[in-house]
Amino acid sequence: MNHIGGLEHIERYRGIQSLSCLARALRELRPEFVIPCDDGVVAQLHALHACDPSLRPLIERSLGDPQSFPITTNRYRLLETAAQLGILVPETRRAGSTDDLVAWHQKVAPAAVLKIDGECGGAGVRICNSLAESLAAWRALTAPLNPATAWKRLMINRDPLALWAQRSRKPIEVTIQRVIRGRPANSMLACREGELLSLVSVAVLATEGPTGAATVIQRIDHPAMEQAATRLASRLRLSGFYGLDFILDAGSDDAYLIEMNPRCTQLGHLRFGSQPDLAGALLASLRGEPPNALGDPLPLDTIALYPQALNALNEDSRCATRAYLDVPWHEPRLVAELKKSAWPERRWLSRAYHAVKPQARSACVEYDRDEVQERSPGLVL
Repeated sequence: MNHIGGLEHIERYRGIQSLSCLARALRELRPEFVIPCDDGVVAQLHALHACDPSLRPLIERSLGDPQSFPITTNRYRLLETAAQLGILVPETRRAGSTDDLVAWHQKVAPAAVLKIDGECGGAGVRICNSLAESLAAWRALTAPLNPATAWKRLMINRDPLALWAQRSRKPIEVTIQRVIRGRPANSMLACREGELLSLVSVAVLATEGPTGAATVIQRIDHPAMEQAATRLASRLRLSGFYGLDFILDAGSDDAYLIEMNPRCTQLGHLRFGSQPDLAGALLASLRGEPPNALGDPLPLDTIALYPQALNALNEDSRCATRAYLDVPWHEPRLVAELKKSAWPERRWLSRAYHAVKPQARSACVEYDRDEVQERSPGLVL
């Protein structure tokens, strides 16, 4: 944040008392609206809503109806609600023990996707092609987050919420989901009091690993994805920014909703054609003004996200051809900072730790651009 212009004030999280830091900042700064960009911050806002009545109006104004909080942060309940709204979802079950995994592989399908709540960036997801892989994933996903691991995340990964997450962690709930063969797709939506203000939908051309974040995307217009966003925003009375993850079926292009991210995703600043960016749409609503598409739209509908795409792709990558590299040239200090390694990796303690225990690097996964163009109805090229 130190490398972005225009910021008037920065409050820092303290890893020992992170929840108190957040509460104090909200009381002292008295913002009109709070925009979380991390799943852990969403969890802390929910916790403050439960224990601090003075902050409830702000949190409800920013996130929406508090009765929806347990749904937006629970994969199983979110998909259950979506199915009730007529949204296409893959078959999903709760897995309470390894017996449920055995039953799934014997009676439902040879492959499965195992997921837990509270993780992001694909950390809580495992794609399993056999019972043995599912059992190994179960052991990894259900391992308790012990104090030593929490301190490692604080000291090495510089995660200021690590200790709070370890102390407040709920019982781990595992869901098992049918594998849909196809390509990932995402929508990010701006909402206010249950009304969908605007959304951006993209098909994914490349990701950091099979379950990781997108690095190259292509804008699409998919009616079913927009319909899912509209219905969920209305039913859950959402406010703020939310992300929806889909799989576009390889044969039919049907959009299967697989999960929700109750926070900002990486699409909020993108503007295509005459459509305002999502941040602008929400700001206009808060001001009581009509949406206004300020600035120049992107010249291409295929976007390579900076710096992730540069780190993951090579010059022979098919999906990067004719992609617009989304570099924030108007923030030269930020551009220079993003060229470097992640800042926790520059600290001597992190370098020493990873010299002994090297970090696992996910290989880039690319999808065929031609399939997106042929199968995505209404695609703007």
